[in-house]
Amino acid sequence: MAYADRPWLTRYAEGQPHDIVPDFTDALSMFTDAAARNPDGDALRYFDGRITYRELDRLTDALAVGLRDAGFAPGDRLAMYLQNVPQFVIGLVGTWKAGGIAVSINPMNRERELELLLDDSGATALLCLEGLYADVAASVLPRTAVRTVLTTSERDFQGRDDPRAFPAGRRPDLGGMEPGGADVTDLVALLERFRGATPPPVSFDAGDTAFLTYTSGTTGPPKGAMNTHGNVVFNSQAYAAWCSLGRHDVLLGIAPLFHITGLIGHVTLAQYLAAPLVLFHRFEPALGIDVIREERPTFTVGAITVFIALMNAPNADRDALASLTTITSGGAPIPPSTVTAFHDMFGIWIHNIYGLTETTSPSHGTPIGTQGPVDPASGALSVGVPIYNTVVRILDDDGGELPPGEVGEICTSGPQVVAGYWNKPEETANGLLRDPTRPPELHTGDVGYMDAEGWFYIVDRKKDQINAGGYKVWPREVEDVLYEHEAVREAAVVGVPDEYRGETVKAFVSLKGGAGTTPDELIAFAKERMAAYKYPRQVEILDEVPKTVTGKVLRRELRGRTRD
Repeated sequence: MAYADRPWLTRYAEGQPHDIVPDFTDALSMFTDAAARNPDGDALRYFDGRITYRELDRLTDALAVGLRDAGFAPGDRLAMYLQNVPQFVIGLVGTWKAGGIAVSINPMNRERELELLLDDSGATALLCLEGLYADVAASVLPRTAVRTVLTTSERDFQGRDDPRAFPAGRRPDLGGMEPGGADVTDLVALLERFRGATPPPVSFDAGDTAFLTYTSGTTGPPKGAMNTHGNVVFNSQAYAAWCSLGRHDVLLGIAPLFHITGLIGHVTLAQYLAAPLVLFHRFEPALGIDVIREERPTFTVGAITVFIALMNAPNADRDALASLTTITSGGAPIPPSTVTAFHDMFGIWIHNIYGLTETTSPSHGTPIGTQGPVDPASGALSVGVPIYNTVVRILDDDGGELPPGEVGEICTSGPQVVAGYWNKPEETANGLLRDPTRPPELHTGDVGYMDAEGWFYIVDRKKDQINAGGYKVWPREVEDVLYEHEAVREAAVVGVPDEYRGETVKAFVSLKGGAGTTPDELIAFAKERMAAYKYPRQVEILDEVPKTVTGKVLRRELRGRTRD
């Protein structure tokens, strides 16, 4: 349903329009406006390092000129293989100033994955951490189109090393490396060389691609979603309006910047606001607590696993997160019991948001200041209501629209939906139906429903449904029950082969520090609270439940495990 078509929502958005009109055509204009409005304000804070918007403007000018000098042309792609460091933001804006498209790459990717993304994107330039170049990229690049390599250290742009953020080890000796035909240059040296230079002007339309973000590949090879400048501007502005954020807010960069949540909810949102973004290389719970105490951020967004980790950090206490006035969480299912436990510990409510790479981050959100309802039948916490200008339908397998309460596929249309997948017209046609009577509509692959008041609920991914002797079991429901156990820190449920039932329910859990329980106790706990076909017949206790860097459970890896 469209936000504007549901009058009851106005009480959650009093004083806000039901629809928003983008303030900018493209993301580069959004950044240059921020630099003009707040030149001496902090754009980036990185440990003891500070980069103002004026300096960030100069650094990105220098990068753009350096790229063009190396043969980078408008429309070319620069891949960024980095952690949460200032160089990511410099690379993103510098690429736009050179007329190019940025490609974000997970720093956990290894040779095969890196080569696949470089080949698919056709990137001609790579900006990466020195260690990743030495350990991974150097052996891959000779087989790619990359001609220019810019290397950088996570210790650049800061003045304080913290062993929790920076791994031990020496700075690689790049001079002795085999470049494999690519020109390898130190980023800081290049920025100094072209300092003060101004790139030729470029302009973008709203439909031009700003960056490629690759899907996780859980249903096949990763696909490059073409997030347009219009997508980026709209959802950056939507975040600001939905969360009532302004220039004087301070954003905590806790989500990975390569992921769409970090790109929009941290990087481009900060630029829309002309506000500071706090970075600390990579997430470590105790370090995160200290950074929050020191920098006093007011807003952040991250996967629920991040907030679970903060609750269990050894230096966490009720005052640790006192500066944070608004917290949103997306990217992974949120157990209602965790939201309550977080509030009990820190006095802050976590607000659910929902979206995908293909929706350029949020398509739904829980209105700030409200608590999303919990479905009494499944125990699922609502992911909220559609954000501004967004229409969401629940469709059956034949494409028919379902009424409230009926479960089907969530399909979304709005200004945040991507133009398609890079060089994949067939996948684009399959995922984005081009009904001439309707705007492009994304078929998300997520199963859920809308209740009579307009709240949306995610049941699960289609492929994750468990068929136990003909009965359908959704992992989310079992996980939410396990989260109610006082010893459980994280839970993940998958279907595993069973001779009698065909498939049965297995749970993997990690425990809170100092807590103790047994698999049999957890099975009994769930059995008391669920139908007989739903409760897990097997439970395995792990030190950590395997997850992607964005906090999504690696169910495929869990399915491949065998019980000891």
